[in-house]
Amino acid sequence: MTGRRTTQILCASTLYGAATLAAALDSDRFAPADRRLLLVCNNGTAPELSPAFDASPAFEHLRDRFDGVLSWNEAIAPFHPSGWSPRPDDQILWERYLRMLWDLGEDRVELAVESIQVNPALAICQVFGGTPVDVYADGLMSYGPTRFKIDPLVGTRVRRVLHLDLVPGLKPLLLTEFGVEPEIVPTDAFLKVLDELGDSGAALPAVEEPALLLGQYLSALDILTGDEEEDLHVRMLRGAVRLGHTRVVFKPHPSAPARWSRALEQEAERLGAELTVLDTPVLAEVVYQRMRPALVVGCFSTALLTASALYGLPVARTGTGLLLERLTPYENSNRVPVTVVDALLPDLADHAAVREQRRGLDAGGLTELLRAVGYAMQSKIYPELRPAAERYLTRDLDDVTWRYFKRRRLASLGLPGGLPAQLAFIPRNATVRRVARRARSLRRTGGR
Repeated sequence: MTGRRTTQILCASTLYGAATLAAALDSDRFAPADRRLLLVCNNGTAPELSPAFDASPAFEHLRDRFDGVLSWNEAIAPFHPSGWSPRPDDQILWERYLRMLWDLGEDRVELAVESIQVNPALAICQVFGGTPVDVYADGLMSYGPTRFKIDPLVGTRVRRVLHLDLVPGLKPLLLTEFGVEPEIVPTDAFLKVLDELGDSGAALPAVEEPALLLGQYLSALDILTGDEEEDLHVRMLRGAVRLGHTRVVFKPHPSAPARWSRALEQEAERLGAELTVLDTPVLAEVVYQRMRPALVVGCFSTALLTASALYGLPVARTGTGLLLERLTPYENSNRVPVTVVDALLPDLADHAAVREQRRGLDAGGLTELLRAVGYAMQSKIYPELRPAAERYLTRDLDDVTWRYFKRRRLASLGLPGGLPAQLAFIPRNATVRRVARRARSLRRTGGR
């Protein structure tokens, strides 16, 4: 073992993720290594039609943090990164192949991945079995439960969850079932990296202190229809104009159809607002640096929290109530980001709250809410959260907080609020449960 070279393989699928890794490296959050290789994963629907982020001019500011840049897409071609994983019997063969392809030899490998519950991160961890793993989070999902039950052969190798401090005082729930502790990537280091990206020379319109609207393309996730999402963007525009903003910039999602921006242009003309649509692919944080928006409006984008927590910009949310209704199944991993934004940030329709930047829950209240939501989402992975969920639902379930739960879900788990108060004895009554099971069995038999 003595004298073996240590190689860290750091995986990223977005420029934002690579910036997070760069900030972690700059702040010595990774132990020294002989080599650090960035493994780029292009998870786009058609990767061959959309260049990976390492082809962008902005990435050149990050490249010197790494001793080499590798492509996961090229290594596993023609398979798609989101849909491929090695068969158990082939994992050793794949590791041998990649060690040869990437000149790893007998190196001691350490991994850093994002979204470990799904491919490509899960596949990479399976190929390099037995290697230590660090998970880093570049969004709000880390504050929620692990999306799926992870094989202990993978989960027990995770040493920590690196994350940005987007909600000060709130600790990630991700991977705590394995006793994994979170570790903050210093905000100053991340802002310094973003400053470098802001100097990438990307051409942006000369608009000072506009209202910035963030598009998310939720129809791609089958949460909203295309028409509903178009209407959501129009409502963002109307809300910003009602608050007195006459200069508005819309930053569409890279995959959004052009018709959305045209609908906004028509509405802006009707309202007498000056609308600029960003057609340059650039991080929202770069726009914050260059334009210093007077207001940032979005649905549940992580960029709302970076605007507020990292840049001190005024923010407002809209559409979260509809999304909380639409998200299915209940354990949909987007539920936690939507819940965080809805519970924390002011509603665009509440003009006084937006102007005064009134916050909703504090870190303590948000922690209690997310522990209850997290248990309802993944009760089998986090059974230890049941007492906290029961306390919260008994004490705090009201007309406001009901939006974060579903009665059917609470009833299936036997939690407070699942049934009207006069029927609350039923989940605890063994005879009633036995009769209900018998009735369901007879109904299934009769349907055959």
